[in-house]
Amino acid sequence: MNEFLEPGNLVRHPDREDWGLGQVQSVIGKRITVNFEHAGKVVIDGSRITLLLEPDRPGAGG
Repeated sequence: MNEFLEPGNLVRHPDREDWGLGQVQSVIGKRITVNFEHAGKVVIDGSRITLLLEPDRPGAGG
């Protein structure tokens, strides 16, 4: 699933609901940099964690 992520996608971490909504900043190989609402910038190992893609939301500017 992570192979379909691109900068600008909105995601959530499956094990860290407390981090809130995140926006993908970059995807380089299996390294995914995400800026989360309550955790800031986090680099995710995409070979270990499958981020949850948020559906497009009306009025979200997309």
